[in-house]
Amino acid sequence: MKSVTPPQRRTPQPTHTFAMQFTSTPRGARLARRMVSHRLDTWGHPYTSPANETVTLIAAELTANAVQHGHVPGRDFHVRLTEAEDGTLRIKVTDTRAERRPVAGTPAPDGESGRGLLLVDALADDWGVQPRPTGPGKTVWAEDVLPPGRTGHGSPPGK
Repeated sequence: MKSVTPPQRRTPQPTHTFAMQFTSTPRGARLARRMVSHRLDTWGHPYTSPANETVTLIAAELTANAVQHGHVPGRDFHVRLTEAEDGTLRIKVTDTRAERRPVAGTPAPDGESGRGLLLVDALADDWGVQPRPTGPGKTVWAEDVLPPGRTGHGSPPGK
């Protein structure tokens, strides 16, 4: 795992923000992933761009984990996606289960699960876990820092 707390550097102001709550079900996780991808596309990161594909895959893993490991009956999970002025795309997934903190480990070679956080660790420039600020639970966050000149403001280069 790269971090357990948010980065200590100055956090740039978000230029775009998307936030929504979803039912803590596989269907809710799929919808969250699709909404993240759609929102990135509207922010100037086309569906087939590396930024959209990377952040959407990270969102898929984090929302699936929120459903599988953070589910509390009757409670939803929350997704917050931001793009900062410096080109940092940040996704936060919050659930209400504080006692089950995610840990990237080594899955069994023949195991059917346990690889999601390894993917997040490989794809994200940074990620971590922090306590939920407004009650029981946790927020798992990840960042994808875009190369200079590749922010989602306006049309992508080449369009």
